[in-house]
Amino acid sequence: MNDELQHLKNLGKTSAQWLHAAGIHSASDLRRLGAVGAYQAVKTRGFRASKVLLYAIEGALLDMHWNDLPLERKEALNQQLDAKNPTQKKTK
Repeated sequence: MNDELQHLKNLGKTSAQWLHAAGIHSASDLRRLGAVGAYQAVKTRGFRASKVLLYAIEGALLDMHWNDLPLERKEALNQQLDAKNPTQKKTK
């Protein structure tokens, strides 16, 4: 099977499976939802994804390794996530 998501930087088999289960099947789906929206979709499906998945998706959208994302970008993603889930327990 040729899985478009697995060809994106940072996304492996498990990440791609989680994204597919959340209804995200292509890079264009990821771009449409953005990193925060895609991460939330995965979490809503009950997967125990860490913040690394959030950063990995953002890195995939920017074609860069997630660990190379600037700290400011990671903080901005976390703020967006917190704004969409104000009562959710904060995890690192």
